[in-house]
Amino acid sequence: MASFLVPAFMSEQFRGMLENGEAAENPLVWALTFLFYFLNYFVIVFFNSALVACAIIRFRGGDPTVADGFRAAGKRLPVIFGWALASATVGLILKMIESRNEKIGAIVSMVLGAGWTIATYFVVPVLVVENVGPVDAVKRSWSVIKKTWGESIGANFGVGFMVFIGSVLCLIPLLGGGWLIAQGTVSLGIAAVILGVVGLMLVSLISSALNTIIIAALYLYASDQETSQHFDERLLRGAFASR
Repeated sequence: MASFLVPAFMSEQFRGMLENGEAAENPLVWALTFLFYFLNYFVIVFFNSALVACAIIRFRGGDPTVADGFRAAGKRLPVIFGWALASATVGLILKMIESRNEKIGAIVSMVLGAGWTIATYFVVPVLVVENVGPVDAVKRSWSVIKKTWGESIGANFGVGFMVFIGSVLCLIPLLGGGWLIAQGTVSLGIAAVILGVVGLMLVSLISSALNTIIIAALYLYASDQETSQHFDERLLRGAFASR
């Protein structure tokens, strides 16, 4: 984000377009937005693929290292590149729809985005395990999600609740730091604010990792009825939507 935002806001031309509301009409802005989406998706999918690979090794009784994850993700670079390209294209299209009409566009973009998120829920483990292209990965993910709808939503809710509790705890030093700064205790207040911000970042990272691990476990169970010793098979089986 910094590699894009810092140069952009240092550009007088870009700031001028923002002030005049002309950014949405400039093809260069859309090209940079696409590149930004692509690079972000590539980084996210690459590291999530590495995490999924490590999780699967662990589920199957192994003891994975960071190198194992990177090695597995490295072998999938072509498909990760293709999926990042597809995701960036969809993201740009949704952004363009949203920019056309502030209210209707936002609603349409939100609905389409939600559908895309659901359909691609299992794409990363599919890419890691089955090594298929972006189109086949979406098809495979959708076929799996139809069998695991209930468990997927429940998993996100469970992690989301833990994230909520962690975020509330992190807000305490954040708000306390703001109050201290307002009272004139600047140094202590800044330290508290930094603590709160770092805590929120850690909560975000941990929740993202937990979601990815849960998705990997659900994918293995849905595709091959494979259950790790780290998960209760009864809970997985009972939470799956009946066909």
